[in-house]
Amino acid sequence: MASSCSTKTDLAYQRCINPTCGHTLSVDQAAFACPECGDLLDVVYDWDRVEVPRRLSDFEAKWSDRLNPLSFSGVWRFRELLPFAPPDQVVTIGEGQTLLQVADKVGQYVGMDAGRLMLQYEGMNPSGSFKDNGMTAAFTHARMVGAKRVACASTGNTSAALSVFCSATSFGFKAIIFIGSGKIAYGKLAQALDHGALTIQIVGDFDDAMHRVRQVADRLGIYLMNSVNPFRLEGQKTIMYRVLEALAWQPPDWIVVPGGNLGNSSAFGKAFIELKHLGLIDRVPRLAVINATGAQTLDQLVNANGVTWNNGLPDAEVTQAYYDHLDAEHLKASTIASAIEINRPVNLKKCLRALDFCDGLVRQVSDQEIMDAKARVGAGGIGCEPASAASVAGAKRLREEGIIAPSDRVVCILTAHQLKDPTATVAYHGTDQENFEKILGSRGVRRAGFANRPISVANDLDDIIRTIALYSEPNA
Repeated sequence: MASSCSTKTDLAYQRCINPTCGHTLSVDQAAFACPECGDLLDVVYDWDRVEVPRRLSDFEAKWSDRLNPLSFSGVWRFRELLPFAPPDQVVTIGEGQTLLQVADKVGQYVGMDAGRLMLQYEGMNPSGSFKDNGMTAAFTHARMVGAKRVACASTGNTSAALSVFCSATSFGFKAIIFIGSGKIAYGKLAQALDHGALTIQIVGDFDDAMHRVRQVADRLGIYLMNSVNPFRLEGQKTIMYRVLEALAWQPPDWIVVPGGNLGNSSAFGKAFIELKHLGLIDRVPRLAVINATGAQTLDQLVNANGVTWNNGLPDAEVTQAYYDHLDAEHLKASTIASAIEINRPVNLKKCLRALDFCDGLVRQVSDQEIMDAKARVGAGGIGCEPASAASVAGAKRLREEGIIAPSDRVVCILTAHQLKDPTATVAYHGTDQENFEKILGSRGVRRAGFANRPISVANDLDDIIRTIALYSEPNA
């Protein structure tokens, strides 16, 4: 294991988030847990020595420098806010060209006033998910420390992003991915296989795969790319920078995000902590983290067991007791939203910090709510995978509870592209009842009025014309 640095000689360093430890490491070391106490690490900056723009709007100057790969990237054009890497070490494939769209059709479904619900669509990234934001930062750090083999455990999107970065760059990285048995959508697995990753499928779920990949990475000295890697979260911070950019640098009232391994919520909280510290924003949006009912660890710990950040010392005994309960009852995460099908989120403590700073809250939504919200998102013009729709389902739940007001400005994060999991989409909208029962009915999802079913018509011109006339009328 890497040794600690006794002094902070650079603009950035790594520090254990446990306030009773506070162990530090230099940024030229690859460690994915504190070597002293085993807790999570943060990337920390000496902001007094970093040249940061006086206003967020100063970043707009990068728009005229789009031929520079760093300024083109939706991550590295904010490089002054993640100054751990020398510019000549950055690994980028043009990530972060994403969209914040006002979505009034979806807003009407949620119960919002016109113009008040927005969707931050991360499916436009090269690998089709938000993961590319973190991967560009993590691969940059891997290059800095001379790593060649990189590994992750994945429910799909992480492995896709990892394999894309390995195959699209010329730095000699070799991708190794661990997946659980039957716990990965084919759209995502296809990416990893197509891009040449060494794919290892083990008997178990994501949590089992995560346990093994950490052991393997430690024993073989392989660079770990899961979000326990603090540099991953540095890249994911920039999703919030782009949201602010699209809103003329004015924070919204709410950020609503799906909660799986809790990397995004942790990164978003860190982004706002730093922006507020630097005086670049004068207020902080509230954060809502949405679990799937079949993977509700955060909801249970926060809402049922009262676990909080507690100045960096959340009640570890309560958390361990909950995990022991999962083990004793053989309870595995189970949801159609495979990207958030996680029982033991590695970034739990950092998410608790984000909730504390952003006056946040946690909710859970059912697979039915997720699939219905997904259908409404699709009908509004942007397709997303099931896990993405948890944010919209969560916003709807919070509107119904009266916590979100219809006039609030709400940004729901859509984490990945529709084609990441086409099986669920076709089952929901299709006419094959057997397929529906296998994919969705077995999870308690029932047919809803939002299904856009294909219409079976005889191979007869008059029948086809009559059908088109019947179903293509306005308001049909």
